[in-house]
Amino acid sequence: MDAQIIARWQFGITTVYHFLFVPLTIALSMLVAVLQTIWYKTGNDNFLRLTKFFGKLFLINFAAGVVTGIVQEFQFGMNWSEYSRFVGDVFGAPLALEALLAFFLESTFIGLWIFGWDRLPRKLHLMAIYLAAFGTMLSAVFILAANSWMQHPVGATYRNGRAELTDFGALLTNPVFLATFPHQISSAYMVAGGFIAGLSGWHLARLNKARQQAAPGTDLDYSGTHVKAENVERDITTWRWAAKFGAWVLLAASVLTIISGDIQAKAMTHAQPMKMAAAEALYQTRDDASFSVFTVGNLDGTEEVFSVRVPYVLSFMATGNIHGEVQGIDDLKAQYEQQGFRLDDRGQLPLQAEFADQPKQQPVKITPNVPVTYWSFRLMMGLGGLGALIGAWVLFALRGGRNPMPTKLWQWSMAALPFLPLFAISFGWIMAEMGRQPWIVAGVLPTQAAVSPSVSLGEAILTMVLFTVIYGALAVVEFGLILKWNRAGLPEVAPVEVVEDEDAPLSFAY
Repeated sequence: MDAQIIARWQFGITTVYHFLFVPLTIALSMLVAVLQTIWYKTGNDNFLRLTKFFGKLFLINFAAGVVTGIVQEFQFGMNWSEYSRFVGDVFGAPLALEALLAFFLESTFIGLWIFGWDRLPRKLHLMAIYLAAFGTMLSAVFILAANSWMQHPVGATYRNGRAELTDFGALLTNPVFLATFPHQISSAYMVAGGFIAGLSGWHLARLNKARQQAAPGTDLDYSGTHVKAENVERDITTWRWAAKFGAWVLLAASVLTIISGDIQAKAMTHAQPMKMAAAEALYQTRDDASFSVFTVGNLDGTEEVFSVRVPYVLSFMATGNIHGEVQGIDDLKAQYEQQGFRLDDRGQLPLQAEFADQPKQQPVKITPNVPVTYWSFRLMMGLGGLGALIGAWVLFALRGGRNPMPTKLWQWSMAALPFLPLFAISFGWIMAEMGRQPWIVAGVLPTQAAVSPSVSLGEAILTMVLFTVIYGALAVVEFGLILKWNRAGLPEVAPVEVVEDEDAPLSFAY
């Protein structure tokens, strides 16, 4: 074990933890804006209550995401100084734009939205949440552009011992970015749709049971939530609408995620054929490659022992043709040993060609961790598919005016629904990053050459432990706040009136 391994673990832990908040922030901000728009158009206070209920949960999630994301910036310089030196001219541009444009846009207008309920005209206040939601999506644009460059380093040349940006437009037209962005955004809406459907379905079933067991005209209490007698039917109607709304968002986003995922698979095969081979544990090149439902390899992951496969599916995923050729791990390794990263002209970029000729290039083990890449790919698809099935079940259970009862299966499904697409998208990122190994910049900079040379093993272990403990504490706080305000149920709302007094203090609407 060395400092490089610990630095990778530390960055992986903090990045995956931070990413748990990102998809919900991206999509829930826009869905809250939609709820507020419906209230603005209809004047129905049920939608104002939903706006404030899910708006509060969005703000809790947003705050946790900001706090955990700050650490990422520091790690580039602390643990990965050689990486920062090598790619700073390229990587710094999208990161700077993310901070200057996206982050300040979203943070400014979130502030106006929080404090402006009774100070801004309704139309301007509604515009504030839309601009904040646009800011979160713009942030995703720049971050994904930077990461996609690491996967497929376009628009750069090798000069003065480092990568230098030659075409900023190429970062935003990178074929890997163009495939990754819609896949990321659609899967984020799966997370937000599952979040709304899960919480609403949980409340709906509990409230429905409490209503059936209580005498008519009495207040109801369920799982820490108190509902006045005159509001019972209103709350049931509201939760029922929200559950269906979230389920429809989840299912629509699932379709888009599948379509964009197919496009991304082809882009991945073009840019990084080894990643696709590892994701399928395909060792020999095939022109009728099958999709592996289940594979058992040997202990070091270098050879397939047993597998269950569906014919032709992998060839179609990778090439769009059921007889398309998909290169295997063994053949790719042999090509690399003979030609370096010059696998073929299809996936090689000018920067990759230039850096491949440098005498300081370190020899690397070209094969990523096949078991991790393989199983994270399947967990991504399996958990996402299960979430979509539960979303369809929600719509089926609510058909024809029916309301569910809080059976164990229903309640556990509603509790799991926000997490299934969230964990699916997280495993997708693990697959994308682990499948790129041993490169931190594909075909250019090996991960082992990017770590800070001055950071010792002990220092890396100490900071990893500290970050893990701190993030664990933040997780307890975040989850506790979500549970607390979820149990509180739908808030009561008063008519929103704009205060004309310029000297009146700002009020925190939550």
